[in-house]
Amino acid sequence: MTFKSTLARPLAKFTTEAVMRRALQAEESQRNVLEGLLKAGTRTAFGAEHRMGDVHDHTGLVQAVPLRDYEGFKPYIERVVSGEKDVLWPGQPLYLCKTSGTTSGAKYIPITKASLPNHIGSARRALLAYIAHSGRADFVDGKMIFLQGSPVLDHKGTIPMGRLSGIVANHVPTYLLKNRMPSFATNSIPDWETKVEAIVGETMAEDMRLISGIPAWVQMYFERLLARTGKATVKEVFPHFSLFVYGGVNYAPYRSRMEALIGGTVPSVELFPASEGFIAYQDKENEDGLLLVLDNGIYYGFIPLDRTGPERSRRTVLSIAEVELDTQYALVLYTNAGLWGYEIGDTVKFVSLSPPRIKVTGRTKHFTSAFGEHVIAEEVEGALKDAMAVAPCEVAEFTVAPQTAPAEGLPHHEWFIEFAAAPADMARFAMAIDAALQQRNPYYRDLITGKVLRPLMITSVPRGGFAAWMKARGMNDAQSKVPRLANDRRYVEGLGA
Repeated sequence: MTFKSTLARPLAKFTTEAVMRRALQAEESQRNVLEGLLKAGTRTAFGAEHRMGDVHDHTGLVQAVPLRDYEGFKPYIERVVSGEKDVLWPGQPLYLCKTSGTTSGAKYIPITKASLPNHIGSARRALLAYIAHSGRADFVDGKMIFLQGSPVLDHKGTIPMGRLSGIVANHVPTYLLKNRMPSFATNSIPDWETKVEAIVGETMAEDMRLISGIPAWVQMYFERLLARTGKATVKEVFPHFSLFVYGGVNYAPYRSRMEALIGGTVPSVELFPASEGFIAYQDKENEDGLLLVLDNGIYYGFIPLDRTGPERSRRTVLSIAEVELDTQYALVLYTNAGLWGYEIGDTVKFVSLSPPRIKVTGRTKHFTSAFGEHVIAEEVEGALKDAMAVAPCEVAEFTVAPQTAPAEGLPHHEWFIEFAAAPADMARFAMAIDAALQQRNPYYRDLITGKVLRPLMITSVPRGGFAAWMKARGMNDAQSKVPRLANDRRYVEGLGA
């Protein structure tokens, strides 16, 4: 045990207790954030346009500021890029975060001097919460790896631009620099597969203790690591590996494969970061849900999911004081990056109100409802997890799309699955998924029992198929994720062929 890990424990306890006090006063914390946002917003062109000086509370905010997705913000972003100041937030952004859009192509999300601490400080809170509640801080004495985007930034106009993880990589605290891997040069390699091989070469002889990244890409790193070292498990390569930090997707579909690669279980911390802001994190090891970041530059709105779409109105945006347990909400953000009434596209439900903890249940634009069933990510991921208990296997990756015009038979859902280890009985596995999905979604069950649909069919994707498929779409980097669901066939063309 070093001085660093010894010092981490009291710091973790102090920070985590302070955060929890504010989380248990959720309404007050959010009011304080809103006051700060409105004060800054009145000094912007957007604020003047929406009479923000007359807004004093949640009701006034949702009446004054219409809901927008990225397309709605594009004209303002273009003004920012052209060099205009005080458009969405006082001054100009420090960075523009480049991220992929479902309908908009590339999106450029502002990160301001005020919002940068949200991204960095919230991740720090998550690690300190883990130390505070588990009592384990030894990971800070070893090496840590963050599989992320390149820290080399381009420019959009005069503003530095890059992926979120690449931007954050330029702000690593000094006390972590000696522990952090990979090197700047390796992290800057643009081609992802070349970069992973270089990371393996740099890390295979190190004392890696914390490993962080999107599960699919960490899985690729582990597979390349074992192939290079000839070892059977990651634990043989890194015997002190003791914490896995991940975000972006549900870990459950990857868990069996990851644990097979690791050689057992490793404590994990789930994060909910986004280009638009760091939204929530797992603050307790065995607690259900992620603690909402309530006091760090983001004011939240929640739209009941059955009211999303063209028919929604501004009055449907609820505050933290109005939400209920186990109801699906589309998430709306008002942030100190200058996003006002921004529909981020994620759906959540609350599993605790005091303190507010959420689960990410899917994406508003990623669902399957070609037949009126509206199946969401939470349902397909849960069904897959149940089926893997019935028919053991290891799933590397998967996605689901409707087959509305099969060559023969009734329409159905088609599951594209890349197996690391296929089930012994594929038919039994498919039946188990279908039964579990029917149990979760009564509309889907009615379509099956009414013989509108036949039970799902599985298309096996060859090993490496998803990685090649994503690479062909320019999505082979540390932040790209496979969407779990599509509502038509366009997205899955060429997959499984």
